[in-house]
Amino acid sequence: MKILKNLTVQVIIGIILGITVGFLFPAFGEQLKVLADVFIKLIKMVIAPIVFFTVVIGIGSMGDMKKVGRIGGKALLYFEIVTTFALAIGILVVNIIKPGEGFNIGSVEGGDVSQYTTAAKETSHGAIDFIVNIIPDNVVAAFAGGDLLPILFFAVLFGLSMAAMGEKAKPVVSLFEKFTDIFFGIVNMVMKFSPIAAFGAMSYTIGKFGLDSLINLGKLMGSVYITMFFFIILILGGIAKFYKFNIFKFIAYIKEEILLVLGTSSSESALPGMMNKLEKYGCSKPVVGLVVPTGYSFNLDGTAIYLSMAAMFIAQAYGIDLTIWQEITLMGVLMLTSKGAAGVTGSGFITLAATLAAFPMIPVEGIALLLGVDRFMSEARAITNLIGNGVATVVISKTEGEFDERAAADTSVDDAAAVGNR
Repeated sequence: MKILKNLTVQVIIGIILGITVGFLFPAFGEQLKVLADVFIKLIKMVIAPIVFFTVVIGIGSMGDMKKVGRIGGKALLYFEIVTTFALAIGILVVNIIKPGEGFNIGSVEGGDVSQYTTAAKETSHGAIDFIVNIIPDNVVAAFAGGDLLPILFFAVLFGLSMAAMGEKAKPVVSLFEKFTDIFFGIVNMVMKFSPIAAFGAMSYTIGKFGLDSLINLGKLMGSVYITMFFFIILILGGIAKFYKFNIFKFIAYIKEEILLVLGTSSSESALPGMMNKLEKYGCSKPVVGLVVPTGYSFNLDGTAIYLSMAAMFIAQAYGIDLTIWQEITLMGVLMLTSKGAAGVTGSGFITLAATLAAFPMIPVEGIALLLGVDRFMSEARAITNLIGNGVATVVISKTEGEFDERAAADTSVDDAAAVGNR
């Protein structure tokens, strides 16, 4: 059957089988954790190069920084402000709902979390060391050890140097884009293993913690969806209203792109159509060409919400009580690591692993708890990212005086006429 070839359907089948095996044969189900462990190792294998290449391309493809400095600067400032709101909202909601509490992770084999709670206590006194350690002693060693923050620091410098070179750097940008395609090809191969990994992870989770653990995962999913919905309506809607366009009409205008993202779980799949739609909506071609591709690395609102909530969920599940300053530090790490997330399926999971690798107070092994439900939050992430980038492009166009209000009005009339003719 054709439907069985759909990866989401395969993951659903894997989850159902995993729940069944974990419930009927708990001891055997616990042993299937190795399937999830293998998947996590495969994901971690490609984290460093993907983060490096996507960040470098995002900055380096801007070209001459003097020529696009004003637009690029406005866009980056906007991205940082809105992403901060997204991260803060995610952490606030997950602290209120506390979906990870009661998971009883302490019973996990090798589940002594004292090393993480100790690190959490010590980190509040080591902020200076944390900042200093972002700068790598050796770039090659940072890649070999998978130290994400030093890699990100080097990637930003590398990208800025390429951007300053302008046209001379284009062959390198093109080469790195090909490398990125190769590594995402590897990710696509790895993701084909995700139904088996989801089966193993769910078998282990149910076998070890019982059916009650599904309540925690369901609360996390519900929290993520509700948070993203309110972020789009209240935050992005408020920004749209301030700049005199309607968020609901804008969403209706890009509905085809949203449906495409819903079907593929990838905001990148809608990139060409989205850029074309934004130009027809009234945004100038140069602004669209700069803001939209850059936003795919620097303005991932949905991914930011997911990352903050997922990281805090794992901390709650492991009984790790972070202080307010440690949560702020986590936001800072997320602000950096989220820039390495691309708009494709699985990238949010990769970036979560990258975040926890750079934030040792929360065990990276905890992402195994999310394997079964991550797929069902990817569509919400991708759609939120898509809408967020669209709103950002309109805002930057308006602030630059490069927005055609008549074109926007014409698209609204065309949409109304199209609805009337159906």
